[in-house]
Amino acid sequence: MVDDASAPEAVHPTVPLVPMAVPAHQAEARCRSFHDVMAQRRTVRDFAARPLPDGVVEWAVRTASTAPSGAHVQPWRFVVVTDPARKRRLREAAEAEEREFYARRASPEWLAALAPLGTDWCKPFLEDAPAVIVVFEVHKGPDTPRPYYTKESVGIAVGLLLAALHQAGLATLTHTPSPMRFLNEVCERPAEERAAYVIPVGYPADGARVPDLRRKGLEEVMVRM
Repeated sequence: MVDDASAPEAVHPTVPLVPMAVPAHQAEARCRSFHDVMAQRRTVRDFAARPLPDGVVEWAVRTASTAPSGAHVQPWRFVVVTDPARKRRLREAAEAEEREFYARRASPEWLAALAPLGTDWCKPFLEDAPAVIVVFEVHKGPDTPRPYYTKESVGIAVGLLLAALHQAGLATLTHTPSPMRFLNEVCERPAEERAAYVIPVGYPADGARVPDLRRKGLEEVMVRM
């Protein structure tokens, strides 16, 4: 006879939670410290040729993989592209899509929203950055289960990836060419994987400049009830 008290453990195995031991009086300071670091994060389009430190990308991807995901399927794949020839192929294919976007696909309203950023179809950062991380959503395939809340799960993971890379002193850019099917060929990924983000990673070039933008204040983004 099976003991009823032990049945849930057998069906749904658990382990003891090891909580973060942060004294209450330090909690706000820890949040503020993290904010102060992340507030310096900016999207960068000009990268130096300086190589990345060993192990940084690997640990950043490990951090991204701690993200919660629907049914714990973890539906993400991080393809790290460093080969110059492959980065050139990636850039050429992305720029072909971007030319179409800026010339025909984007609405006047969308182009007006992009105008303050000074962006166009030319994407040299896809070649200049020492590494480009292409993030794929992993959908149901011969060897992969059906995912749940895929976009939400991958989006959270990418947020952690960007934060981890910024903590390491690296600059990033979140590029989303559309459509992205060409990335399966460039990165040699199966059909069940769908590209979601292209993230150049590196050190900013000397003299790099970024748009003069303002982030919304707390009163604009938070509501207490």
